[in-house]
Amino acid sequence: MSTLFVRTLREDPVDAEVASHRLLVRAGYIRRAAPGIYTWLPLGLRVLAKVEAVVREEMNASGAQEVHFPALLPKEPYEATGRWEEYGPNIFRLKDRKDGDYLLAPTHEEMFTLLVKDLYSSYKDLPLALYQIQTKYRDEARPRAGLIRGREFIMKDAYSFDVTDEGLAASYQKQRDAYERIFTRLGLEYVIVSATSGAMGGSRSEEFLSPSPIGEDTFVRSAGGYAANVEAVVTPVPEAVPYDDAPAAHVEDTPDTPTIDTLVALANAKYPRPDREWTAADTLKNVVLALVHPDGRRELVVVGLPGDRDVDLKRLEAAVAPAEAEPAGDADFAAHPELVKGYIGPKVLGPQGAVVETESGDKVSAIRYLLDPRVVTGTRWITGADEQGRHVFDLVAGRDFSADGTIEAAEVRAGDLAPDGSGPLELARGIEIGHIFQLGRKYAQALGLTVLDENGKRVVVTMGSYGVGVTRALAALAEANNDEKGLAWPAHVAPAHVHVVATGKSAEVFEAAEAIAGELVDLGVEVLYDDRPGKVASPGVKFADAELLGVPIVVVVGRGLADGLVEVRPRVGEAQQVPVADVVRVVTEKVEALLA
Repeated sequence: MSTLFVRTLREDPVDAEVASHRLLVRAGYIRRAAPGIYTWLPLGLRVLAKVEAVVREEMNASGAQEVHFPALLPKEPYEATGRWEEYGPNIFRLKDRKDGDYLLAPTHEEMFTLLVKDLYSSYKDLPLALYQIQTKYRDEARPRAGLIRGREFIMKDAYSFDVTDEGLAASYQKQRDAYERIFTRLGLEYVIVSATSGAMGGSRSEEFLSPSPIGEDTFVRSAGGYAANVEAVVTPVPEAVPYDDAPAAHVEDTPDTPTIDTLVALANAKYPRPDREWTAADTLKNVVLALVHPDGRRELVVVGLPGDRDVDLKRLEAAVAPAEAEPAGDADFAAHPELVKGYIGPKVLGPQGAVVETESGDKVSAIRYLLDPRVVTGTRWITGADEQGRHVFDLVAGRDFSADGTIEAAEVRAGDLAPDGSGPLELARGIEIGHIFQLGRKYAQALGLTVLDENGKRVVVTMGSYGVGVTRALAALAEANNDEKGLAWPAHVAPAHVHVVATGKSAEVFEAAEAIAGELVDLGVEVLYDDRPGKVASPGVKFADAELLGVPIVVVVGRGLADGLVEVRPRVGEAQQVPVADVVRVVTEKVEALLA
């Protein structure tokens, strides 16, 4: 410790929101270089290397082979797959001195595909799995939570190449199994959930989430085994409702009803139903949103959903990717005076609204209207009449209005039914630590990756993509293993197995501590030895640092030495006094047990 390049902090960094961020900075594992960008210090690199080693060992055991690509990449491959535009502002673009376009790689599907295309041409060369552990770059609009959402991060990305869909399924399962071994070995609790493919594309997608209250992903699960990222939840669609006896739609005065609650209260007071009271679920809320496409085009859409639910922007963006979504602004409403704020109804939307002609000559709705799947034919609604202070009652879906399509954009709530019928859903939050995709032939088709099959016919290769967020996994470990005093690393990833602390002023204490540290090292135990003299660090400072750094076993050599005793304290747990002659054996056995 007297020569280690580390400086611990007693105060939390001002920009730190979560425990892992606070403690990794305070313990001297990382330092902020810029928003979402961090410098790794010696202790942090030791932990990072151990996480990478587990990932590498399990990837090698799965049969994947390691390669390494540059992070600075040419534009052309990403242009061929459409992702140069699809990524929009989320990638770092730059030009060289000859005005050539480049990017800092956010992910490497294109490069893996072109490498295999360059070297392989026969079905005999496949199946193949390649991987790398490498730094990625994404221009996050809102970097947060330290390493959990950064602009520069380390990821293990692997890709499988097969001739057939059956081969892809087998490769996918092999990687999925490897991921389970990786996270089990790291000591990370994880949940596997169905997910959306987003800009990656593909037919199947699953996320590995580490449950955590600070996670940026919301997921659902049922007692019957269903689990999905909230963005991938599919709403069970109700049966259509007969509407032969439904009354005709009628417009009523509803002044001063800017909210769903005020509308429901007025409806029950002035226009009561004969069978039951109106509820928010009987109202059709029409939410105006703007989609910003990668090419900069801005498109207004309206989402119609039951009034007791809100639009979940993350679910909406998953449904409209690669476009980004935001609430419509004043300028949007000014450009569409037919949209009467607070009183918007289907009359001016979708197929029954205004029509425009596209450049290709197609006629489409001027304002696209997309409905929640619960709004099925025959359902009756109260909704806006497109006039200030007026709503229409008993408006029947399929009879009085239609839409341009449906969309999964409504919030998912605890108690909603799982789409597979396995019971009500529970909601939880998690940190994404892995994501696997069956990409299929999207990238191979775009980049011309084909091989000759056993009949001599040229076929397009099918691919899988498999990512582990290495720095995210480290942050998730820190998030799950800490207390009010500091970090508490699992032994497999800790920067050392044992932290030997010499306290006091006598030379005998330091000599004994150094001897214990040396014997442990000779036996293969990794040791961090706090040899700082008392004038540099008091016992209190040394103990605080040991708790903050989080090494799993702390050995304190101090005043007890006079009685032939040394204190052995787990980072979390009860301390014990051990005779000096036995301390190396006792500590070694404890380390072996922790690593077993």
